[in-house]
Amino acid sequence: LNRMFTEHPGTKSYFTHFKGMDSAEEMKKSDQVRGHGKKVFSAINDMVQHLDNSEGFLGIVTPLGKKHATQLKIDPKNFRIICDIILQLMEERFGGDCKASFEKVTNEICTHLNNIYKEEGW
Repeated sequence: LNRMFTEHPGTKSYFTHFKGMDSAEEMKKSDQVRGHGKKVFSAINDMVQHLDNSEGFLGIVTPLGKKHATQLKIDPKNFRIICDIILQLMEERFGGDCKASFEKVTNEICTHLNNIYKEEGW
């Protein structure tokens, strides 16, 4: 999230409690930013564990997508932004093969989220 907020400052506008944090160092130290990052990775982990079980996968991704579309009004392009940043981090830390493997996962997640947004009228 720190990288997303730094490289794409407009994404921070969705998080009213993060707006006052201007420096990357301040965001890095924030329990709120770290806590939301854990939520993101926990959701991704849950989805990954259910990739071979479409009912389980949809049971995770559908309510997440609906909440972000209808309640939080998050622009769906932000999912691609965070997934691209995760892929960059995977490549930096574990190499291109890891990135290529995880890219399939992020594409699956983003495709389903975009479909949910379309169903919700975006």
